[in-house]
Amino acid sequence: MTTHNRDTPRPVEPLFLERWSPRAYDGSPVPQADLDTIFDAARWAPSAFNYQPWRFLYAHRDSADWQRFLSLLMPFNQGWVKNAGVIVFIVSDTLMAAPGSDDYKPSHSHSFDAGAAWALLALQSTRLGYHAHGMTGVDFDAARAELGVPDRYRIEAAAAIGRQGDRSILPEPLQAREEPSGRHPVEAFAFSGSFPA
Repeated sequence: MTTHNRDTPRPVEPLFLERWSPRAYDGSPVPQADLDTIFDAARWAPSAFNYQPWRFLYAHRDSADWQRFLSLLMPFNQGWVKNAGVIVFIVSDTLMAAPGSDDYKPSHSHSFDAGAAWALLALQSTRLGYHAHGMTGVDFDAARAELGVPDRYRIEAAAAIGRQGDRSILPEPLQAREEPSGRHPVEAFAFSGSFPA
């Protein structure tokens, strides 16, 4: 199967091959109804004990929060994210309690679960004709303070969402990288039995 110059020998869902992380965005807005659909997809991610530890903080371009959110990214990322439609910060709750209990304990899987929600967010973005690009090039300390994120929550990453633009708007070194990337073969990361020596 081949999609966007990506090949796989197995019959995986084509949406997985169509999803990729461009940096060239066209500056168009993402309507709130589309963003709500994207978040709705994320909420269906599996999580330990169905605790759903993810939180999404977001700003639309041209909103009062846009420059504030953009300024929390590293300068390299600011250079291309400025043309996206939405910036999202993905946060996870590091503590969890049994339903009906106030006895909070450390959650082993909060990042894993938030990552599952991010994956569904990215796939739904693709299904709607957008692209989501996750990044950890963030000033995490500044983001915590500026966005009022309590200590018990971990800022996992940020993401840009928008419609793909022409690669010519990017600096020349990034233009050549503006295409879907490949992946390691299954045999490089999936092993029957113990971890390989």
